[in-house]
Amino acid sequence: MPPPAGPPAGWYPDPGGYGMRYFDGFRWSPAAAYPAAPPVADREPFPTLPLSAALGALVVLALSLVVQNVVARQLSDTGLPTLVKAGVGLVLAYGPSLWWARRVVRQAGGGARQQLGWRFRWVDLGWGPLTWIGSHVANVIVILVAVEALGVPFESNVESTTDDITAAYVIAMLVSAVIAAPLVEEIVFRGVVLRGLVGKIGVVAAVPVQGVLFGMAHLDPIDRGWGNIGLILGLSTVGCGLGLVTVLTRRLGAAIIAHACLNGFVMTLVLTGVADDLERDVGSLAVRALWMVL
Repeated sequence: MPPPAGPPAGWYPDPGGYGMRYFDGFRWSPAAAYPAAPPVADREPFPTLPLSAALGALVVLALSLVVQNVVARQLSDTGLPTLVKAGVGLVLAYGPSLWWARRVVRQAGGGARQQLGWRFRWVDLGWGPLTWIGSHVANVIVILVAVEALGVPFESNVESTTDDITAAYVIAMLVSAVIAAPLVEEIVFRGVVLRGLVGKIGVVAAVPVQGVLFGMAHLDPIDRGWGNIGLILGLSTVGCGLGLVTVLTRRLGAAIIAHACLNGFVMTLVLTGVADDLERDVGSLAVRALWMVL
């Protein structure tokens, strides 16, 4: 028999506007909803890096922070301008980590966008603040439960005082906490460390591990001693939230914005003296949990 006349088999819009009709080559089906979507392919795995890249990033950052702390103590009694001392501190603290990240990218090939997830999208302007709020709420809960229920010592690394605050000091603090720290720390922990751990232990284990490492990076054993334990628990929770959004989006944009929001919120409370007022009038523990960072 000759082939039937008409269009090839497939789905076509219903002339009456009731969805779609299927033509099998011989006859038309009744009007129906749109055909089921084809099966969606599994999402590509989270990009990974060698474990050596993650371990190297941690060692470089740790040594840099130690050197920066020592130099800062030596410069504190000098007559150098505040911005000069802040600039030296930033270079010593974060310069080596940027060098290491560049080295990792060059060895892996493909550029920072592919190897570290260094990219932003407009939607990150929404995901960033949402991640900050969610992580900060979890952070407060962990601190309050740990300190009150378990008696874990807690002391913030932030000095909540408005004494001797100058314009140069404000600029130095904002550049350090709201710009430099979010950029470099996200490159290190969510860019290099997280991807290096995922390649070795998988995503499920890597997210909490890098979160704890992020919290431990803020340890100040010289000035705070054991008082930093509660701080580490809280910031580890924040690190897990930042790691989770990085895994879900496959990029650093939302995590960087969330980190900047967190640090900016804290610096605003500290520099305006609001943190002092709240701590005095509301209660030290809850307030310290709200504004603790860095």
